[in-house]
Amino acid sequence: MQRILIVEDDTALSNGIALAMKKEEFEFIQCFDKKSAERAFASQKFELIILDINLPDGSGLDFCQMIRKRSDVPIIFLTANDMEIDVVTGFEIGADDYITKPFSLAILRARILAQLRKNGEKTKSGKYSENEICFDFDAMLFIKDGKDIELSKTEQKLLRILVENRGNILTRDMLIDKVWSDASEFVNENALSVTIRRLRNKLEDDPSQPVYIQTVYGMGYSWKVKSDV
Repeated sequence: MQRILIVEDDTALSNGIALAMKKEEFEFIQCFDKKSAERAFASQKFELIILDINLPDGSGLDFCQMIRKRSDVPIIFLTANDMEIDVVTGFEIGADDYITKPFSLAILRARILAQLRKNGEKTKSGKYSENEICFDFDAMLFIKDGKDIELSKTEQKLLRILVENRGNILTRDMLIDKVWSDASEFVNENALSVTIRRLRNKLEDDPSQPVYIQTVYGMGYSWKVKSDV
């Protein structure tokens, strides 16, 4: 189930969007002002955000800028502001799409699906960012809090598998098979525990209480973003 945040002060319009797209595999979280949207974004993970600009307690543009400092989640502006300068400004501060009112629900659905597809391809292409971390697996660049992190090839391989399957539980046998698939000799299961511990030491604020690399007892491991926990 993909979670979408709707930030729209027009209750009827927000309800209409959620109702019209209910048949899709989406869960909609509806916020009607900037303050509640900020709380929702801080506490949950979203795959996409639909955002109005004119909110009763502030500007959607400011909210967009705040999001872009922490996440690359797709953002679609849905607004009555249809001047050319409005559209340009929206894209310049980080919007992925800009739809003006009135609009077609069919077009909105198509654009939502397009953005979700692009976001999925982005992760597969080797790039991932969330909160204070940014990974570029193809370039072998790993950054946390603006600082480079050095990872061994084994650590990189394990991290990529976890990130690309985030939200899913990966068993220990599955991870061992994927990470050490080209090993010519038997790999001790302890190798996985050691590599997990090293990754946590490098990525977690408190390795003894990991937020990203979660242990699913009796099963394996799962990658979760902070807002999932």
